[in-house]
Amino acid sequence: MLLEINNLYFSYSEDQPLFQNLNLKFDAGKIIALAGESGCGKSTLLSLIYGLHNWQSGEIIFDGKKTYGPKANLVPGEPEMKYVAQNFDLMPYATVAENVGKFLSNINLAKKKETVTELLEVVGLTEFANILPKYLSGGQQQRVAIARALSVLPKLLVLDEPFSNLDFSRKIELRERLFKYVKQNNISLIISTHEIQDVLPWLDQMVVLQKGRLIQNDSPEEIFKNPFNEYVAKLFGEVNIFDEKEREEFKLQKFSYDPRAIKISEEGFEAEVLESRFAGSYYWNKVISKNKEIIVYTEEKIEGSVNINFI
Repeated sequence: MLLEINNLYFSYSEDQPLFQNLNLKFDAGKIIALAGESGCGKSTLLSLIYGLHNWQSGEIIFDGKKTYGPKANLVPGEPEMKYVAQNFDLMPYATVAENVGKFLSNINLAKKKETVTELLEVVGLTEFANILPKYLSGGQQQRVAIARALSVLPKLLVLDEPFSNLDFSRKIELRERLFKYVKQNNISLIISTHEIQDVLPWLDQMVVLQKGRLIQNDSPEEIFKNPFNEYVAKLFGEVNIFDEKEREEFKLQKFSYDPRAIKISEEGFEAEVLESRFAGSYYWNKVISKNKEIIVYTEEKIEGSVNINFI
């Protein structure tokens, strides 16, 4: 067990506790996402794990040893843990390459240069090696900070919204290289995100928080297929939610259905197509059946009257 959180109680103010008796366990070598809406406690929990805040009670155990907040540690953080948040803390008068190599030994300069070059490739910044950070965008600075954190091969890397400053194409490139690198080097990764689709294919574990409460903790596939409630279901994107009466009318086993899980067929429930719009790899459709508006994704444009089935 790499990380344990036992009976954690934390509050910014006495009358508004954020975490009450929070319990979590994370195995080594896993990629784990903290998911939830803004304000659910993701960033605060990462800060607590790294030791940037003092908690009121409970314990956090990293690699078999208790961790402590600023009251006990003059220098926040643990030696085998690296944390990258929205404040990148780069050296302003050092180049990108020098920033990435900050924590690397100068005993073997050839090896250091090789490592820095490899990490710049991982974060897609090879051509910016000799540029000062002030000439980079926020997303580029964030990638420099991630490369620097990876340079020491920490046992645990903690990333707070690492793709928030990236455009879509850069996001796709970085996430695949990053996740492959941490897996190859057996680095455990805890990542916070409010857009779970950014990281879903690489996750081993997903932890859903809502206003400091642990709502669901399981594999991403299990949570996607069996969300605990409407809040969890909506984290994965567009979804159809059915109340108890609607479930009875459509003879449904679940309260939520992904638009891809509703198919147009020769037989089924009659529906009228209200809208059918091109959305790239699929058509986005809104149909109405039994006075219920339902979103359906199809391969082709649909119109008029159709039949729908739930799978």
